[in-house]
Amino acid sequence: MAIKFIALDTDGTLLDSNGKILPSTKEAVKKALDQGIKVALCSGRPIAGLKHFMDELGIVGPDQYAITLNGAITITADGQVMTEDLVSNKFYRKMYDFGKKHHIPFNVVSPDSKIITGDHDVDLMIYTQAYENSATLYIRQPDELPADFEIAKGCFVGKEQLIDQWEEKISQEFEKDLYVVRADSCFLELLHPGVSKGNGLKELTEKLGIKPDEVMAIGDERNDLTMFEFAGTAVCMGNGSPVAKEHADYVTASNDEDGISKAFEKFL
Repeated sequence: MAIKFIALDTDGTLLDSNGKILPSTKEAVKKALDQGIKVALCSGRPIAGLKHFMDELGIVGPDQYAITLNGAITITADGQVMTEDLVSNKFYRKMYDFGKKHHIPFNVVSPDSKIITGDHDVDLMIYTQAYENSATLYIRQPDELPADFEIAKGCFVGKEQLIDQWEEKISQEFEKDLYVVRADSCFLELLHPGVSKGNGLKELTEKLGIKPDEVMAIGDERNDLTMFEFAGTAVCMGNGSPVAKEHADYVTASNDEDGISKAFEKFL
């Protein structure tokens, strides 16, 4: 069955190791768009961290899309929210208290792309997250925000060894109520229990009348596994994690070696 929709992860997939889009990728995406194929970024980033890449690729207008924040918010390229699944203030406070008690750097991402942390000694990873996503960084305690303040996701961050140390304990504490996923070596993210990249992709393609067999998903990490499971064609980058490769139908070249364009050539 012909591919009608392509979901592209961002970091480690769309972007090379310098954080840039390869010329071969731009050419491949343009060709797909010109053929009427939908190409959507499906990312852990908020829309503020994706919009400039979408513009660079020509993914623009009311009939192109992005699946943001690991599926928490699906939005059109011109800014109209299509689906939104947020985490309640109760669980935001519970995450904040856990991080404070155990001295784990913690921040949240708001639905409007703000990065908010209650840590006065802000971890470098939180600064980096704000910078890479073109997002404003706020230092706020939960009591400084509205009582009904909801978040798109919570993030425990830090060096890989720290997240390795706490991943199992955090999962045990929160997984009965929230979706807990290791987005990469330095980020452990917590989202609404109905949220995942795969579910965001499913919701969007159903609205568009596109079948799973007509979807190709390309990614590199554990938070891409749910979209691999949904899509008829699952492609992992050559630089992807071993577990991502195990769940893919095909492993393409790396993000520095024209992996996306080679996957497009093979399947389109």
